[in-house]
Amino acid sequence: MSTLVKNSGQMLWFALLSLSLVAAVGAAVYSLMVGHEAAFNVTRGVPWGILISTYVFLAISCSGLCLISSLGHVFGFDEFNRLSRRAILLAILCLVGAFVAIGLDLEKPFNMIYTLLSPNFSSAIWWMGTVYGIYLGVLVIEFYALMTNNHKLSIITGSLGFLFAIAAPSVLGAVFGLTLARPFWHGAFLPVYILITALVSGTAIISIVMYFQHSVRGLQMDDNDKRVIRLLGRILRLMIFVLIFSVFWNVVIGIYGTQPGHYEPVKNLLSGSLALNFWLGEILLGLAIPLALLLSKNRTPFTTMIASVLALVGMFFMRYDMTISGQVYPMKAGTAGLIDGLFTYTPSVAEGLIVLGCIAFSALAYTLAEKFLSLDLDSEGHA
Repeated sequence: MSTLVKNSGQMLWFALLSLSLVAAVGAAVYSLMVGHEAAFNVTRGVPWGILISTYVFLAISCSGLCLISSLGHVFGFDEFNRLSRRAILLAILCLVGAFVAIGLDLEKPFNMIYTLLSPNFSSAIWWMGTVYGIYLGVLVIEFYALMTNNHKLSIITGSLGFLFAIAAPSVLGAVFGLTLARPFWHGAFLPVYILITALVSGTAIISIVMYFQHSVRGLQMDDNDKRVIRLLGRILRLMIFVLIFSVFWNVVIGIYGTQPGHYEPVKNLLSGSLALNFWLGEILLGLAIPLALLLSKNRTPFTTMIASVLALVGMFFMRYDMTISGQVYPMKAGTAGLIDGLFTYTPSVAEGLIVLGCIAFSALAYTLAEKFLSLDLDSEGHA
């Protein structure tokens, strides 16, 4: 009976992911046919919508996964060798999903290739695309080294991957932080903040995968995997603590300074159009409940998994709120189309389906890899 339930659950999971992917492809084709402006709800006031925030979410998750993986085959913490193949594969799939999201946000997706071939060294966006492009290549080689048990190559590529895992989200943060015209983003704080959220996202994803990867193959969780999940829970708990302080001081600085362009977006987060996202999505689901679960004396792998799911949901809201909040304050006085002095934005159906498809692609590709590839390593790093 239990086997039948597991098989039914797997079939339902595959069906949901496949349907999401088909719907996303349809939405992408529709957007390319009717045009960017007709399919998406972005405007001149808010030119970056949920596809950009999804790109950020998936790209920084990639870095977090890579950082967690490096604890094993780079820094020698043997307990984390068990998750290294899975973490790097997930990092690759998240980054591919991120590229799809940002590519479809462009009216002409192939302009991404042109941008790489016509460098502008003063552009943070060019550096972001280039760094992430090289990063993807390093991750692919690292995954090959891990799958073939090439210890020397895995250490070299793992070390490079660790450096890129720090550099890439920092450069991505600089794309926002160097924007002088957007005070909500501008400053040195954002690259560090994004790196912290990368660790939260990456730890949450690998915790969820380590919990469920046994059920995909109909196996029982062993004591070593339970120990790894406990360690991941401790890392996640620490990162959530750090993130809470980051969010707190970002709000305090925004309110206390009353700087135009920073004060209004922060106030909008606290009591405006994004307040539900902030209080329910970021604070309650993303920080408070996961932290309470991870502080529980009776914490189990199941509660760690639930905390990780909620933290990941919270990170998605954080990325969305960060992206939209930085744009709601108009750069010119007397701009038309404002509500209470700010721009508003609501994702279109096409945007929502594409976001769902980008995440579904990563999840479906990983699930298939789990079934057909040997992703297990023992505590000493052997297949």
